[in-house]
Amino acid sequence: MLESGCKAVKEGVLEKRSDGLLQLWKKKRCILTEEGLLLIPPKQQQPPAPLPAEPAAKIKELHFSNMKTVDCVERKGKYVYFTVVMAEGKEIDFRCAQEQGWNAAITLQMVQYKNRQAILAVRSTRQKQQHLGQT
Repeated sequence: MLESGCKAVKEGVLEKRSDGLLQLWKKKRCILTEEGLLLIPPKQQQPPAPLPAEPAAKIKELHFSNMKTVDCVERKGKYVYFTVVMAEGKEIDFRCAQEQGWNAAITLQMVQYKNRQAILAVRSTRQKQQHLGQT
């Protein structure tokens, strides 16, 4: 379990293209949860414990509520290259070995998350309508 209370669905290493001028591929330890994707620098072995000495600033969370799509760009050699498109338009490029299936796992979890949110929204609307009908 992570500090957010979500259990890990998949763990492993993904390579993320840096934003810098050279756009180098950097390995990130990744934890896919029901809420999003955590990117952890490979030097940091565990998700942050509630210890003040452990800086959590290096851990990046890509939450599904801020994610728009996962685009599979191409399969080339042993890698699958894919892009996570965030709601604000930012694109984050990743690659992994084809057999790891990260792009499919992320897409599946994102769709399940969005479906859960849609169901909650419909239930909330129905409850409000029922409440208004009773008064």
